[in-house]
This record gives sequence, C-alpha cells and structure tokens, in this order.
Amino acid sequence: MPINLDTALGVHPLMLRLRTRRAEVLAANIANADTPHYKARDVDFRQVLSQVNPGVPLERTNPAHMTGSPGPDAVPLAYRIPLQPALDGNTVEPQVEKAAFMDNALRYQASLRFLDGKVKSILSALRGE
Repeated sequence: MPINLDTALGVHPLMLRLRTRRAEVLAANIANADTPHYKARDVDFRQVLSQVNPGVPLERTNPAHMTGSPGPDAVPLAYRIPLQPALDGNTVEPQVEKAAFMDNALRYQASLRFLDGKVKSILSALRGE
C-alpha cells in the first residue's frame, strides 16, 4: 500500500512554512521600528488554518486556472493595532514585536519536534520495529 506523505505528516510542514513567513514579517517590523508611517503587520494563523483542508485537493474548473496550492508568500497579512501609536504614524511597538518573535521561534521549534516525531514513527513502521 503506498504511503501518502502529505497525509502522514499532517499540518506540520504547512506550519513550518507559515512560521518561517511570520518570522520574516516580524523581523521586518522590528527593522522598521523607527521608520515614519510604517505599519506593523502580522500573520493571522486562525484565518489561514480555517482555509486549509489537507484532505480536499484543489479542483481546476477552467484550463486557465493555476495548479497547486498557495505558498506561504501568498498568506494575507493583517495590520497590527498598536496599544500606543507613535506621533509619526509608526505602529511598531518593539517590545510587542520582540515578544511575538520569540513566541514564534518557540512554536517553530515545537513544529520541528512534532515533524521529527512523525518522520521517526514512519521510519519505525517501515522498518517493522
């Protein structure tokens, strides 16, 4: 019986891609903390995960449609609402961004561990252990 790795690995590969994209967005926010009129952005995981259903493949209804699923760069970004906006219009709050970056890094590591556990269990099943 063939093994479908997409089904076996679950949502973890998607989460790694999303966490990587979020790290890029948060790093850009931190880098632009002093840029006037810069608006802080973030990834809304609830919105992204509500749109993802790994068990249902995409269907092309027109030959002109693109194939495949959207990558992490196609993730819609939301503007962050500041607790205390700056006078120059910048909405980046460095302490909030750094805390979000650290939280994202920890969750990235957790996703890596989950994925590692899945791969190890698949290898164990293939070896018959």
